[in-house]
Parts: sequence; structure tokens; C-alpha cells
Amino acid sequence: MKQELKENQGIPSSLLWTLAIISGVTVANIYYNQPLLNRISRDLNISEFTANLIAMFSQIGYALGLLFIIPLGDLYRRRNIILVNISVLVVSLLTIALAPNIHLILFASLLTGACSVIPQVFMPLAAQYSTPETKGKNVGIILSGLLTGILASRVVSGIVGEYMGWRFIYFVAAGLMVVCLIVIIKILPDLPSNFQGTYFGLMKSLFSLVRKYPPQLRIVSLRAGFSFGSFLAMWSCLAFKMEQAPFFAGNNIIGMLGLCGIAGALTASSIGRYIHILGVKRLTYIGCTLIISAWITLYVGQYSYVGIIAGILLIDIGMQCIQLSNQTSAFALCPQASNRINTIFMTTYFIGGSTGTFLAGTSWQYFGWTGVIGTGILLTSCSLVINIFAKK
Repeated sequence: MKQELKENQGIPSSLLWTLAIISGVTVANIYYNQPLLNRISRDLNISEFTANLIAMFSQIGYALGLLFIIPLGDLYRRRNIILVNISVLVVSLLTIALAPNIHLILFASLLTGACSVIPQVFMPLAAQYSTPETKGKNVGIILSGLLTGILASRVVSGIVGEYMGWRFIYFVAAGLMVVCLIVIIKILPDLPSNFQGTYFGLMKSLFSLVRKYPPQLRIVSLRAGFSFGSFLAMWSCLAFKMEQAPFFAGNNIIGMLGLCGIAGALTASSIGRYIHILGVKRLTYIGCTLIISAWITLYVGQYSYVGIIAGILLIDIGMQCIQLSNQTSAFALCPQASNRINTIFMTTYFIGGSTGTFLAGTSWQYFGWTGVIGTGILLTSCSLVINIFAKK
């Protein structure tokens, strides 16, 4: 049942939680590959470095989608944009499932990443239509769905990949996109656009926003981007680490490690309540401290499940502290341009993520797990330095 929404008047909880679930199911598309990279490399007879490009291309695609698709949420009806993206996802996911070579998989992964940006339409929608006192909490609910999808995708794909093969999960993902398409048609109101003009004018306005809100917009984007690079550095190489001694873990065990982060992901809505109390800068300090502590734990405890699990929990909670506080701060800069603000923020965010994925893959190739840990600490330290010199 579609319900009319008015700016700053509140969003029904049923709609909010449905959008959170769809966010998780959609963003999962770009993370199914991570526990399966070792299996894909063997099946296609390619190197681990080449297989790692699948994860990187997915992240680059997501960044491109953020840059070129998300701004359309201010120009056109958001419902139509979401339906087109989901339709393309059905095709791209089936392409990955049937692809005979790495080249077609890389192209389809790029397209899948670009069209999986749907949660980034939902977040500014939640910020725009929630009551002022619930904006942080409601954005946190969408973020909880998104993060749970990221983490659960690794669990599901790891288990399915171990017993059914890596291609099967992409057939399942395409089916889930068809279900999401039907749900969106039934529940999402046809909301008005926020921008009058052309696509060229819309894209030009992105630069105007960067000029209008310096240095706040650049600071919140870079702090989150470097931290996300650190976060993905771990997840992109964890499968390679866990298949070695002393674990010799299969894809099912590697995927199950994603469960460790789900508990942390569900705390996002709670963290949202403390943004106004602690402030963005303090929450960023807390997040960076947790992530660096996670990397130290992953080094000291790298030969035990206790050390790996503790590191995963710490890095997930730390990442939420940084993303949610900085993203909510970005939305507050200009609520009427929330989709474009989110484009600038999340494009920077996923450029950081793809950079972290690439650097971690390169470090793994030459220096093993120690190199990955060094990469993660370096990226988090960059976020920490920016935070030290930021005013807020």
C-alpha cells in the first residue's frame, strides 16, 4: 500500500524497514564475489590478483553509479530510476552467472556495481522526509539494512558457493531482484523531483555544491572514504588468508565469518542517536581507534579464529561510527540537494573503497597478510589525520 510522504513530516515504519531490507538485498550484489574469489580463480584458471579485479570493478562501478545515476534522483522521479536500475541488475547478474570468461565477468561486475546504488537513493529520501528529530535514527535504519546486506551476502555466497558452485548465487540474486521490482512497484510513492533543469545543469550543480560547502563536504567525504578503503582491504583479501594454514577454510566457513559483522551492523540505528550528543569529530575518533585496534588484533591473532572474529567485529562497528556520523552531517548541509550531496559523499566513499581493494590485493600479492594489515592501518591513519585538522 503506497502512502503519501511530505518533507520533514515522517516516514511510516513499515515503509522504512521495507526500504532497509531492499537496500540490503540490492547492495549484496556487489559483495557476493568476495568469499568466492579463490574458487573463481581456480575455475577460470586465472591468478588471484586477476580474480581480485572482480571486486575492484564492482566497487568502481558503484562509484560510477553514484556519480552519474544518483544525481538523477533530484531531476527525475526516484521511483522510475529505481525500477530501471533493478531491471538492468537482473540482466547483469544473469550475465555473470553465465559468463564463460573473466572479461565478460568484469564488464558485468562493473554494470552490477553501477546499478546497485539503489540504497543511496533511499538514504537521502529517509533524510528528506523524516521528522527533524528522527533523521539520524532513520538514516541509521537504512544503513543497518545496507550493512547487513553487505555482511550477509558473504555468508550466503560462501555457503552456496561451497555446495552449489559460485555461479548459482548469481541466479539466486537475479531472482531476488525480480522480487524487489514487484515490491517497489507496490509500495513506493511517486515522489516529486527536487531540481528543475537539464542533466547537464544537474551535473554542473555538483561542482557548485563542492564550492559552496568547502571544506565541510570534502572533509566528511574523505574521512569516510579512507576508512572504507581500510574496511574493504580486509574483506577483499580475507578469503585468500582463510584458505591457508592453519585454517584451510572452505567458502562456507569464509562466508560464515560475515555473521560476525552482522551484530555490529545492527547497531547502526543506535549509533545514529548519538550523533548530536557526541558530534561527528568525536565519533570519527572513536571509529578510527576501533579500526586501527581491529588491524592490530588481526595481526596478533591472525592464526586463530578468536583473533579473526574479534578483528571483524571491531572493524565493522568502527566503520559504522565513521560512515553514519559523516554521512548524516553531509545531508544536513543542504537537504533540498540531498541526492547530489550524497553523490559527492558516496562517490568519494567508494573511490576510497576501490582504492583499498586494489592496494590490498597488490599488497597480498607481494607481502601477504602483513601487507594487507599495513595497507589498512595506513588508510585509517589518513582518515585520522584529516579528523585531527578538521574543525568538526
